[in-house]
Amino acid sequence: MTHAVAAVIEQAGAPFVRVDIDLDEPRAHEVLVRIEAVGMCHTDLSVRTGSIPFPLPAVLGHEGAGVVEAVGAGVTKVAAGDRVLMSFTSCGQCVPCLTGRPVQCVHWPALNLLGGSRLDGSATVRRRTGEAPLHGHFFGQSSFASHALASERNVIRVDADAPLDLHAPLGCGVQTGAGAVFNVLAPQAGSTLVVFGAGAVGLSALLAAVNTPATRVILVDLNESRLALARKLGATEVINGKDTAVVAAIRDLTGDGADYTLETTGNTRVLRQAVDALAVGGVCGVVGAPPFGSEVHLDAAQMPVRHPRIVGISMGNAVPEAFLPALIELRRQGRFPVDELITHFAFDEIESAAAAMHGGEVIKPVLRLS
Repeated sequence: MTHAVAAVIEQAGAPFVRVDIDLDEPRAHEVLVRIEAVGMCHTDLSVRTGSIPFPLPAVLGHEGAGVVEAVGAGVTKVAAGDRVLMSFTSCGQCVPCLTGRPVQCVHWPALNLLGGSRLDGSATVRRRTGEAPLHGHFFGQSSFASHALASERNVIRVDADAPLDLHAPLGCGVQTGAGAVFNVLAPQAGSTLVVFGAGAVGLSALLAAVNTPATRVILVDLNESRLALARKLGATEVINGKDTAVVAAIRDLTGDGADYTLETTGNTRVLRQAVDALAVGGVCGVVGAPPFGSEVHLDAAQMPVRHPRIVGISMGNAVPEAFLPALIELRRQGRFPVDELITHFAFDEIESAAAAMHGGEVIKPVLRLS
């Protein structure tokens, strides 16, 4: 058993509180990681507000990076002392996993977003006092803690000199935005891509888009400082949705509309704009996650006339073990400056980080534990 400390959400709407915890020893194909840095994602905050029904009280955190301290039986991918990033997990045995589509794992919701435990129902974390129950295994890691228990499948080994406090966010938010562009939309030469939302996911999509042959990349947001950053990072045009009729502005810029749009905000009104802004035969990627049960109304009569395609995308449809090293190399080459999105906080400043993220003052908080 490993003694650790974690930031715990006791109930919906409550602050993060420091709790002493115990972690199981790694079982077969599990890995114990000492966390050095962890990104904060809107998904973490959505659980805290109750928008995502993850069981509480819980240890959240799913953009962890650190050093392997121990491995369970059968682990061959990493060894003690290896530096690793963590991403989502998957079962490795269902048809999607066996055919290279781990994000479509049939057990994905239970393993990552809704379960709070291993698939067999056993807990990975416990309060050291043994009082109230505690849920973990969030995205197969629960890395808002000094240590996390992960699966061999959701750790990715990186070089010994890798800056973990810059690479930690690659495991979710950055992978989601960049993967949506690289792996799903794949803009063709001369095309136009419009990204709705200049948060961490949207700006990661922009960083990817400037590495494609798309000739026009437009960012839509309400925050002028973020739109200024989007211009700096390569957006050809920006639109402030607070002051402008967005769909009309996109049509003015493009003629018929955009070849590709990407909705990252989780706002159903914005999703309607992203569909309406498409050119004939255009593709709208949807990564924004509104509360469960949210619905969007579309003009059904336009469907057979304008032939839009609406594609749901999770985690950038990526295979993290192949995708994250590619992003790391692009960053090393100066072609994917994710550093521009990151603001660092000490781990005990987690409440300040959450407030700054919620208020739009920072784009991607990363907590340092060492």
